Amino acid sequence: MKEPLLSPADLAAIEAAVRETEARTTGEIYCVIAQESSSYREIPIAWATGVALLGPALLLLAGVHVEAPDLLGGWTAAQVASVAEAAARRALIGAVLLQGALFALTLAVASIPAVRRFLTPRALKRERVRKRAQEQFVAKNLHATRERTGVLIYVSFAEHMAELIADEGIASQVEADTWDRAMAALTTGLKRGEPAAGFASAIGLCGDVLAERFPHRPRDNPNELPDAVVVLPSL
Repeated sequence: MKEPLLSPADLAAIEAAVRETEARTTGEIYCVIAQESSSYREIPIAWATGVALLGPALLLLAGVHVEAPDLLGGWTAAQVASVAEAAARRALIGAVLLQGALFALTLAVASIPAVRRFLTPRALKRERVRKRAQEQFVAKNLHATRERTGVLIYVSFAEHMAELIADEGIASQVEADTWDRAMAALTTGLKRGEPAAGFASAIGLCGDVLAERFPHRPRDNPNELPDAVVVLPSL
């Protein structure tokens, strides 16, 4: 059984940080975590295909080549054609078998989660993390708050990446780099193995931004979204 991404104590601490921060603002902060943002199923296949295509080149590097009979050695044209065809067939079969073996071996190795993650380009990981964060922003209705001030904090553990998405109500009033301090605090906590502390710091910094522009209003500050951390199921 896999270890949980965050302990119950961590989840409770993050939820408490969200609740405390939202008491200072009419904005909404929502935290989502995922083990991984994509299955990246195409990566092992792509690597296996690429390695398999190297089969003929490997045969040449190994010194395997097709030899035609010496026409001056008394061979008839029919004999030359027959021997050349047999040699070519053996070489082709050998190349196909080698390619099949390379494909199967590479596919098996590249399908190991740790290896697959290593072989996946960082740019692709970033694109998939950003895409899933955007999907969660819509799926969890952060775009539907009354003043359009929802802020999503999304962490994908396998990729070691995080995304912060602010709805247009707040994004239109602050520069994009305003959230850099919050993201830095979050990633620092994650790297130290203190996810709850990282989340709490990031949530507090986001709350500072929200409270400045959308301060708490007594008797008019509904809690529009749950405070609990959402843990997405594995893909």
